[in-house]
Amino acid sequence: MTFRHRHLLGIEPLRPEEITTILDLAEKYVDLNRQPVKRSKVLKGLTQINMFFEASTRTQASFEIAGKRLGADVMNMAMQASSIKKGETLIDTALTLNAMHPDLIVMRHPNSGAVNLLAEKVNAAVLNAGDGKHEHPTQALLDALTIRRKKGRLHRLTIAICGDIAHSRVARSNLILLGKMENRVRLIGPPTLMPAKIEEFGVEVYDDMRAGLEGADVVMMLRLQKERMDGGFIPSEREYYHRFGLDAEKLSYAKDDAIVMHPGPMNRGVEIDGVIADDINRSVIQEQVEMGVAVRMAAMDLLARNLRELAGPKEVMV
Repeated sequence: MTFRHRHLLGIEPLRPEEITTILDLAEKYVDLNRQPVKRSKVLKGLTQINMFFEASTRTQASFEIAGKRLGADVMNMAMQASSIKKGETLIDTALTLNAMHPDLIVMRHPNSGAVNLLAEKVNAAVLNAGDGKHEHPTQALLDALTIRRKKGRLHRLTIAICGDIAHSRVARSNLILLGKMENRVRLIGPPTLMPAKIEEFGVEVYDDMRAGLEGADVVMMLRLQKERMDGGFIPSEREYYHRFGLDAEKLSYAKDDAIVMHPGPMNRGVEIDGVIADDINRSVIQEQVEMGVAVRMAAMDLLARNLRELAGPKEVMV
């Protein structure tokens, strides 16, 4: 398999064939997760630490389930009660954890680049579960797996990413991944929620939902990142929904077989109409959750293989 990285910190360093390697292995874990006994010994004897400095339901639960199904010893650190709250620096925390010899560390942090800093200080493989407005690589990978399974391919599709682009690490990781796989990516949202110089990423930018959704194969809605906003980016939620919320009328401009995605949690009636979110023929939101466990299992599996190669034959776990 083609995947030679020690960490998974972002999509940007990955080559298209490495993305395909992760997705192909994830397909096998989809099958495993649908079996009555969902167990593997791939990570047996390894220790996984989950460090979430931001609140999370889907991602943290997904990583925990993924690790346990692979046989790892999984520890969830309560960061709200950690020594960082008492004044300890992230570097000191990293050095303390490193002394305990973990094998895999999953971290979510509100500051961009914090995960990269951690990776420089520990011997474990580090997986980025979201850092600030920077990246969320496993979310982009699970979205890619969902698209590939539903559309039969992951190239030459027209994909519209709609909403709060400026504050979304999901949008950034997705546009990088989808661009690497030769897709036509459109970003749709109000100018106040669009990053400066975003056209440099080779994407099309729209401030009109109907024009942006015209002929789209995939419609990916984003959550309004209110916790990252320090000003009035939208007039009101009601006005935002009127212009940029996905409803049946706006969706009609996309292709008849277009799928609807959302990374969650959803603000129904703000970003997306509840009827659209629950439409079993168009919405793949629950499939995204399922694919998330499989993708994270695949990522940890591949990183563990590389860890064992680096450790040498004397330290290989059996």
